[in-house]
Order: sequence, then C-alpha cells, then structure tokens
Amino acid sequence: MHMPLPLAAVIEQLSSLPSIGPKSGLRLAVHLLSRPPQEVQELAKSIANLHQKMRFCEQCGGFSEQTLCRICANPKRDQQTVCIVEQAVDVLMMERGNHFQGRYQVLHGRLSPVDGIHASDLWLKSLDQQIEQGSIQEIILATSATVDGEATAHWLARRYQSKPLQVSRIARGVPEGGELEYLDEHTLSRALQQRIRWES
Repeated sequence: MHMPLPLAAVIEQLSSLPSIGPKSGLRLAVHLLSRPPQEVQELAKSIANLHQKMRFCEQCGGFSEQTLCRICANPKRDQQTVCIVEQAVDVLMMERGNHFQGRYQVLHGRLSPVDGIHASDLWLKSLDQQIEQGSIQEIILATSATVDGEATAHWLARRYQSKPLQVSRIARGVPEGGELEYLDEHTLSRALQQRIRWES
C-alpha cells in the first residue's frame, strides 16, 4: 500500500507506544491530520516539554518540575509517614483518592533477578537517610501483588525491621464492586486473611 512518507513516519512512531498497534496508529495519525495545525503543534510542543521540563524529585523520586515535587515541598503533608511504591505513576494513582496525606518513596522498579533488577538498583538512599535521622515513624509498603512485588515488600520489611519505626502493608483482597467468581484463589485467600470485624 502506497502511503506518503510523513504520514507513515507518524504512524510508525504512534504504533511504538504501549497498547497502540498499526491500526490504532493509523486512526490517530489521520485524526491528527484532520485537526487544525495549531492544535497539532501544541501537542508536539507538550510532548517535547516532557523531557525538557520534567524530572524526578530528588527526595522521593516522583515526577516533578523542580528539585522537589509538590508533595515533598508541602509542609502540610505528614512528614513522618512514607508510602513506598514501585513507579512514579503509582504516586499519581494513590493521589487520585486524596486520602493519603503522607509522603512517598518511589523505588523505580521492584526486585527481579530475572530482569536484572537487584536491591542496589532501587531508589532508597533518601529514605535510608531520613530513617537514620529518625524523622520517619511509619513506612507503608505499597508494592504490587505480583510475585516480584511481594518479594520486594518482604525484602523491605526485613531491611527496616530493626529500625524504630512501624512497617505496614496496604491491604489486599476483594475490590469494591468485585464479584467472587472472577477472583483468583490468591486474592480470595488474601481477603480472608485480612478480614476485618463487621461494624453495623
């Protein structure tokens, strides 16, 4: 099929993005072609700014425009409670509910020897320093419920068990609105183990 090179180039780039194949790439490229040039230029400018203006917070490792992200720089946040997550995007997900008022530590990965990710690859230097200074009272392990995520949580719990702080783990189990027939046995088992008393 003959296709103009500029269009083909855009389709190729779009198709390389997660969950976007050649067909979706074609639809997106044609849609962009139908939009006013100024809109497309604004999109291109926003994409270019991602690498030019975004960085990782020097304290927690989350997304930031400055040396410190807005969460770490906010004195109203609970400075003594730190939630440990695997990726910077996890912070965005946690913040959607607006329930957690502490701070975060982003590991930028999880222990996975198969993928070549070891303990030395995790971002823990800042957290270690804060713990040594005695400024943290609780860490919340919020790694994923995968084998590697659980292994990372266990490793972190052992790493800090001798420190004068509380180590907790986010609850696992049946999601709100979920039906039992669609859950795997591991999720059901975890839900039973972490059951809570019924409050009428």
